[in-house]
Amino acid sequence: MEVVTWVIQGLLSAVFAMAGFGKVTGSRMHIDSFRRWRYPQWFRIVTGVVELLAATLLIIGIWATTLAFYGVLLLVAISIGGILTHMRIKDTIKDTIPIASLGVLGLILAFLLLSINN
Repeated sequence: MEVVTWVIQGLLSAVFAMAGFGKVTGSRMHIDSFRRWRYPQWFRIVTGVVELLAATLLIIGIWATTLAFYGVLLLVAISIGGILTHMRIKDTIKDTIPIASLGVLGLILAFLLLSINN
């Protein structure tokens, strides 16, 4: 079961590290997305930093499960925010599915981490 947990941690940390890096460095896609969502650009940077922090916690969490749990909680919160953003601007399901899938994967990881600790 631990191997499955590590694989999910690695996948989520890679996805959110790439997304966070793109937000922090100001990739055109992220700049345009935050404009379309009517969020200020400073919020893009904050979101990117939180994503990078969560990804780091997940990586360190391979050796310290508690840190992985905190990291996945951050990612689930980010995912909920992303889902709500897509709903607010009435985006299509196609645009919402990626962040929703990552949120569900994060919830699965949270439950796996809880079962390992108990």
